[in-house]
Amino acid sequence: MLALVRLCLLLVCLKGSAAEAELTPPHDLFMLTLNTNYTLAWDWDQSAAGSDSATFTVQYTGNHQLKKRNPKWTTVCAETSGRSCDLTRSGLNYLGLYTVRVQTNMNGSHSVWKSLQFCPDKDAAIGPPSKVQLGVSGSTLDIFITDPQNSSNGSMKEQLNKLYYEIVYWEQPKDGKGSTPMTMTTDVTMLTLSKVEPWTRYCVQIRSHDDFYNKSSTFTQPLCTQTEGVVPWWKIFLFFLLSLVSCFLVVLLFLYGSHRCFQMCKATFLPNEKLPSYIKQHEGDYPCLIVSDCELDLCDPVIVCPESAILMNNPAVDSAAPPAGLDQDRSGRHSRQNSSSSGDSGVYSAGGNSAGLQPKVASTFTDVNPLFNSEKLNMLSMNSEFKVSPVVQDEGVVDMEV
Repeated sequence: MLALVRLCLLLVCLKGSAAEAELTPPHDLFMLTLNTNYTLAWDWDQSAAGSDSATFTVQYTGNHQLKKRNPKWTTVCAETSGRSCDLTRSGLNYLGLYTVRVQTNMNGSHSVWKSLQFCPDKDAAIGPPSKVQLGVSGSTLDIFITDPQNSSNGSMKEQLNKLYYEIVYWEQPKDGKGSTPMTMTTDVTMLTLSKVEPWTRYCVQIRSHDDFYNKSSTFTQPLCTQTEGVVPWWKIFLFFLLSLVSCFLVVLLFLYGSHRCFQMCKATFLPNEKLPSYIKQHEGDYPCLIVSDCELDLCDPVIVCPESAILMNNPAVDSAAPPAGLDQDRSGRHSRQNSSSSGDSGVYSAGGNSAGLQPKVASTFTDVNPLFNSEKLNMLSMNSEFKVSPVVQDEGVVDMEV
């Protein structure tokens, strides 16, 4: 019975070993490094798994742990489907020695582990300076270098105490003719190149270097700038003259603009109204006004009489009956004129009646307004100068037949 149990356990172990042997492990393990950034990458044959998808597990441990019977492995990436695993945040010491391993997992089966020895100080690449700046000070060229940075944004000189820089500079080609590059090394982050020509354009490239494992970085991109020198006196005079002329033009333009603005504002808010020429010509010909305190020297009394009162006839005269003889004569004359078909008719006047009519006319004007003074009534007495025709009394006209 005991032999049967041992046989079953042996078959199970052989079956599991055969299954693990069938699963292809990763291969071609390598580290992608720069300063303190580490990434493990590998390859795997997908055709061995068919249509099933595989995952991978990555672990690491210090080489001093391998001397123990049960070394302590730290899992960094578990069941990942990618072909790489980042170990930057794993806390690997830059001067330590580590073993990194990876395994394939698929459908509950596991492949054998594939391992890689890794020493950051020896295997990790160093990067170029993180920043380079050029400055010109007269005829010299100043270079400012920023150290490469680690994963915690610190200087790589914390891990590499003897890190230094190799500087290559050359004169920029003119007309296709370039100069021979010059090289120098320094471990400081600021230096000055004095062996340069004034008024010349130079280009600079820098890389990091460590001699312990003979590690070097790539060069930075070329940076170019032009040096300066002593300015000739004629250039100084020319610059001074141009500056003086420019200042004069600016001041003149400012004054002209201010004057124009003042004139526009004055013409808008305080217009200059000019008198017409004909007023200016006779400006001194105006007569002076005579001011008098006496009212009688300037005015004459005027009495205005209503026109209707002067033209009004005396109702007493109008209403008076004419003489009896005159009315009879007029009526008889008209009757004779109307009754006569043909004959000579005439009006005969007698001068004796004119005296009898004038007193009545005078009385008519005296009755208009008794307030008229004697000076005004003298006008009425002037009627004697006018020839007033007396009323002709009709003495009778006798029609005679021949």
